[in-house]
Amino acid sequence: MPNQPYQVRLEIFEGPLDLLLYLIRQEELDIYDIPIARITQQYLEYIEIMKALDIDLAGEFLVMAATLLKIKSKLLLPHHVEIEGEMEDPRQDLVRQLLEYKKFKEAASRLEDREEVQRLMFPRPKGAIEKQEEKQSEPPVPEVGLYELLSAFRQVVERIDKVRLYEIVGEDITIEDRIDFILKQVLECDQMSFRDLFAGEKRKLVMVVTFFALLELIRLGRVRVLQNALFGEIIIRKAGGQISLVSENQ
Repeated sequence: MPNQPYQVRLEIFEGPLDLLLYLIRQEELDIYDIPIARITQQYLEYIEIMKALDIDLAGEFLVMAATLLKIKSKLLLPHHVEIEGEMEDPRQDLVRQLLEYKKFKEAASRLEDREEVQRLMFPRPKGAIEKQEEKQSEPPVPEVGLYELLSAFRQVVERIDKVRLYEIVGEDITIEDRIDFILKQVLECDQMSFRDLFAGEKRKLVMVVTFFALLELIRLGRVRVLQNALFGEIIIRKAGGQISLVSENQ
């Protein structure tokens, strides 16, 4: 592995509000009544995971962490009734931001769906139409974002850590090698589960570099990462077109 840490900068890494919405959905929480202590703990755990993996964190993530801690501290203070009325809920501004962000995100998703419908309305050659109809017969599979991948990677590490992960001394593990490894696996079976990517591996460094290699392949558009259901099993598939291995291009 290179001496310099591999820092991840991905378009799917949207922002702190996106992470909070993901945590709220994952825990099936009421957005109007967020348990701040619980959500703050989970948010900070994700921040620590990203720091440990050398994922480049924008300042806004740390600002949100400070905001959550501030709200948490206010809620821990004794409640006093103000002269002019009841004390304002310190979560109110955060809820407003989340609802506004959620509204725009859903609107953007609807626009993308409308764009896809418009694209399909244009006439196509007969073969292309038949191919498209075959694809439409399959139920749509939701794409996976970075937070889902981080959560899945954390579960893999925690599960394998029970049988003791060990470090490698003096072994060179590169992103390019692990990219080739993933591409070969996907080429052989067209798709594979995220867990199978780490099956039988107990070397922590190899697991981390493999995770980075997967993120790089997603960024380059060479593989797609999908979920068969919300918070379900994560599936890795090859993207459209022919896959070429890194070693073949060198």
